Amino acid sequence: MVFLLVLLGCAVALVVIGGVVDGLLYLVSTGVLLLIAAVLYLLVRSVSRAHRRRPAH
Repeated sequence: MVFLLVLLGCAVALVVIGGVVDGLLYLVSTGVLLLIAAVLYLLVRSVSRAHRRRPAH
């Protein structure tokens, strides 16, 4: 969970810095990619946990 929060924090910081400073569009794109990676990580983790909780028949 800490990894996810750090990843989200870095993504937001990069997007803000890239948006405020003129000419740093690569920081915005890197931040968006990190944000997508964090969301995918959260989805994969939640799906794998939900799959493990099902009782075996």
